[in-house]
Amino acid sequence: VQLQASGGGLVQPGGSLRLSCTASGFSLDNYGVAWFRQAPGKEREGVSCLSSRDGSTHYVDSVKGRFTISRDNVKNTVYLQMNSLKPEDTAVYYCAADSWSRCTVVTGTYDYWGRGTQVTVSS
Repeated sequence: VQLQASGGGLVQPGGSLRLSCTASGFSLDNYGVAWFRQAPGKEREGVSCLSSRDGSTHYVDSVKGRFTISRDNVKNTVYLQMNSLKPEDTAVYYCAADSWSRCTVVTGTYDYWGRGTQVTVSS
């Protein structure tokens, strides 16, 4: 049972990246999913989440209008489309899955975590 995050990299300010998080060993269909990030010297921050109960989403204020979370149940994958990236978006990004199907940015909620993928926004 694991989550595998990918898609990070180095991008210039204003650029875009799409992060992917693929589950193996279990189906994400009935799991709430989320993306968190952690910058050096800072606490882990909830970026976005998506409920499997009603499809509701949540975004931290700093990414609203720029990031979009989505899922593809056929591919058992969750995505985070990140547009108009800023240097302050630089962090290690983690995906997580909640067996209670919720959308929440409380880190203790989640049952499974993927290894992080580094996103660096710099010119």
